[in-house]
Amino acid sequence: MIKPRNTIHKKPKEKPASKIKFGSFTMLNSKMKVGRSVSGFLDGKFFSRENLAKQIPFILFITFLGVLYIANSYNAEKTIIEIGKTKKEIEELRYAYITTKSDLMFHSKQSEVAYKLKNSGIKESLVPPVKLYLKAEK
Repeated sequence: MIKPRNTIHKKPKEKPASKIKFGSFTMLNSKMKVGRSVSGFLDGKFFSRENLAKQIPFILFITFLGVLYIANSYNAEKTIIEIGKTKKEIEELRYAYITTKSDLMFHSKQSEVAYKLKNSGIKESLVPPVKLYLKAEK
């Protein structure tokens, strides 16, 4: 036979919200000896007036790093745009080079040179070139 218990259990008192600590963080801090700044940041003590005044140089440093990061990304985008423009310019210059080279090859053909010099009185030679030899002295 089971006898019922007539004892009344008292409820544990709850701590006010401002004094509640995270048990796992205090246990982590005690076991692993995590720095005060990390546990203070996680508990919310980091944002109290006294600590916030101490942390102003760190906050300014983080802000400065953020500004540098943004400036670096803008500079990278600007460089990428300039690279694209330079590639297009190189492509246009290559096309101009090919066109100029083909015009030069056309105008330097023997028949084209002869046609252009016809009015000036210079005529094309009909005698093929002759190779000259020197006799070696003994």
